[in-house]
Amino acid sequence: MSVSRRHALQLALAATAAPAGAAPARPGTGLEGQRRADLGDGRYLNPIVAGDHADPTVLKDGRDYWMTFSSFQSYPGAVLWHSTDLVNWTPVTAALQQNIGTVWAMDLVKHEGRYYLYIPVLQAQGTGVYVIHADDMRGPWSAPIDLKLPGCIDPGHVVGEDGRRYLFLNGGRRVRLTDDGLATDGPLEANAWQPWPYPADWVVEMAAPEGPKLLRRDGWFYLVSAVGGTAGPPTSHMVTVARSRSVHGPWHHCPHNPIVRTKSADEPWWSRGHASFVEGPAGDWWMVYHGYENGFRTLGRQALLEPLSWTKDGWPLAMGGTLARPLPAPRGGRAGPAGLPLSDDFSRARLGLPWRFHAPGPDEASRLTWGPDGLRMRGKGRTLADCSPLLCINGDRRYECSVDVDVTGDGHAGLALFYDERGHAGLGFSRSEMLTYGYGQEQTWMREPREARRVRIHLVNRDHVLTWRTSHDGGATWVQHPWQMEVSGFHHNVFGGFVSLRIALFSAGDGEARFHHFVYRGLTA
Repeated sequence: MSVSRRHALQLALAATAAPAGAAPARPGTGLEGQRRADLGDGRYLNPIVAGDHADPTVLKDGRDYWMTFSSFQSYPGAVLWHSTDLVNWTPVTAALQQNIGTVWAMDLVKHEGRYYLYIPVLQAQGTGVYVIHADDMRGPWSAPIDLKLPGCIDPGHVVGEDGRRYLFLNGGRRVRLTDDGLATDGPLEANAWQPWPYPADWVVEMAAPEGPKLLRRDGWFYLVSAVGGTAGPPTSHMVTVARSRSVHGPWHHCPHNPIVRTKSADEPWWSRGHASFVEGPAGDWWMVYHGYENGFRTLGRQALLEPLSWTKDGWPLAMGGTLARPLPAPRGGRAGPAGLPLSDDFSRARLGLPWRFHAPGPDEASRLTWGPDGLRMRGKGRTLADCSPLLCINGDRRYECSVDVDVTGDGHAGLALFYDERGHAGLGFSRSEMLTYGYGQEQTWMREPREARRVRIHLVNRDHVLTWRTSHDGGATWVQHPWQMEVSGFHHNVFGGFVSLRIALFSAGDGEARFHHFVYRGLTA
């Protein structure tokens, strides 16, 4: 950096110092980081799980409900959420502790007293399907078993009228399973089910028949699936239904298809689809699916709940409209805690709840040490892009967070928002410099000499505009960073990958960082 440019930057930093009395983010009341769906008056407002919780699969187990979502490249993965009323959900444990690839739309089932999670993954050699199992939802869960189904994703489990177990898969395929559900028992069958043919003039991303989920009700097998693509135009993706008296078909399409679809970009939720049907606590019916929030694709696909009714001739009807307004909550359940506080002193390990690594190696967890003095993280890689940052999902449109960082060794560490290796923004500190990341790379011209053995970093994200402040005296005085970054384009339609813009703690290079006093608060304005 030239002397004149560095001097200009120093002047800008001095000119933007925070006013006296300015404070970092403080813990709010209630649960930070999770917009509450439950309005407390017998109604709820979507989303039921805010932030990037795509491809929901939901299981009713007595009075309990369990749900999990795609975890993509983040590990630990397959976080299991619990509810007793379908509206208030709490994460309990991460079922998948081994990195087997990029995890997509799973299916969570119970069969003869045992729980199974069928997991599609993307690996270097292509896609495939694994299974893990447990005798208790809280674990321990087994090691992953490869079902050897190359080229397949989106498994949907069902027990046929013949008593045999089957997985239905994307593209209309199916395979029979062994009685224990841990291996295939026959060839992969093509054309076992046919996707619903939407009108040719509809504006969608692509055909993409996927996400088959099956249930049996009143002598019918129902196959719920998605077509239209999961992103792209706002009117992509939809929920379609077919049914048959036999698991072997023939399947007949619902005359009301698609039962859910975003018809206009003016609606609050875009690309609604990938549904699972579930019976409510009072015996009524509901479906859980995902959608992008209008104007906030950066939050990823969020979990939505919609009531169902059934026609006299046994077809489902969606009853929630565009989900723009509060809806009557399911009856008969008991409201429990929702979400998980994101603010953390890092005195105890909660890896997977909510923190998890992006693109980890086999021994990534060994980089971390949790204790009374905070979270210690060994450096990796050279930059924010390649250091496998520690991420957490949040679901607020506007929020602030802060963290204290101590840096030792020859690396640098800090706080960032991270979509993937190509899309991120953040601030990092070495022992002698401040580093600025934007547009998915370090802005080397903004490197600034700064003594930074201990620094507090404060971030505000207000409608996709990031404002940064730093303090070197524990928050007594603050200096605002001169660059306010705009990040509305950090989402799937720009970068692919299907994920979201997540809060990240990172440690890069040949050193170690200590993080403590992470504080998060959602903002209303």
